[in-house]
Amino acid sequence: MNFKGRNKISPDFNMSSMTDIVFLLLIFFMIASTLSQQLNTIKIELPDAKGKTENRKSVSVSLLSNNLIYVDDELVERKYLELEILKKMEKIQPPSIILRAEKSVQIDNVVYVMNIANQNSIKVLLAVDSK
Repeated sequence: MNFKGRNKISPDFNMSSMTDIVFLLLIFFMIASTLSQQLNTIKIELPDAKGKTENRKSVSVSLLSNNLIYVDDELVERKYLELEILKKMEKIQPPSIILRAEKSVQIDNVVYVMNIANQNSIKVLLAVDSK
């Protein structure tokens, strides 16, 4: 009797599962790269400091040396700054502001934002470049 083996190992490799994995990795890195670019859309030269900050939900207020003010990447006039900050703070608990001010910004602009935060019981975190 001559029995032929039914459990013969095939040398072929099924590529469909490999293409699925590569496709999922491609989508993951495309999404991750666009999310990482959204954080630093306004180029500011921050002051240096030691230490680290923790990540949490907050509103970003950017002060540029040419007296432009951005709230979460939106240009805002100084007279509407408090309204814009309070509008963005409705969904954030506990309320906090990340203040990103260039080295050459006039100090009265920084104090103005800090006064708005103080009047509305909002915590202010100063963004700096780590050494």
